[in-house]
Amino acid sequence: MSESASIKSFRDLIVWQKSDRLFYDLLNDLKGFPRDRVANIITDQILRSTSSISANIAEATGCYSGKDFEHFLIIARRSVVETENWYIKINNLKYINPDLFNGRYKQCEEIRVMLNALIGSSRRKRDSS
Repeated sequence: MSESASIKSFRDLIVWQKSDRLFYDLLNDLKGFPRDRVANIITDQILRSTSSISANIAEATGCYSGKDFEHFLIIARRSVVETENWYIKINNLKYINPDLFNGRYKQCEEIRVMLNALIGSSRRKRDSS
C-alpha cells in the first residue's frame, strides 16, 4: 500500500493548502508589477513555478506506487526552489516591498520543509515494507 493510498484528497493535505494559498497570494502581488518586458517574463515564470507546486502535490496523490508519489513531491519541491529564486529577483528589482518578500519567502520555506518531511516519511514507509 502506497503513502498516497491513505490520502482521501489532495485538498486535505496542509502542504497543498499552503501552496494553493501561495499561488493566490502571488496573483495579488502581481497587481503591483510594472508593465514592461522584464516584468512580463518574470510574471510568466513565477506563475508557472508557483502553480506547479500545488499541481504536482495533487498529482502525487493520484499515484499508485510510493516511488511515483515521491517523484511528484520532488518535482513540487523543485518548483518551490524555483519560486524562491523568482521572489529573490522580484525583491531585488523592487517589485514588492521587503516585508512582503520576507513573508512570501517564509511561505516557500515552510512548504519546502513540509515537502521534505512528506518525502522522507514516504521513503521510510516504503523502505520498511
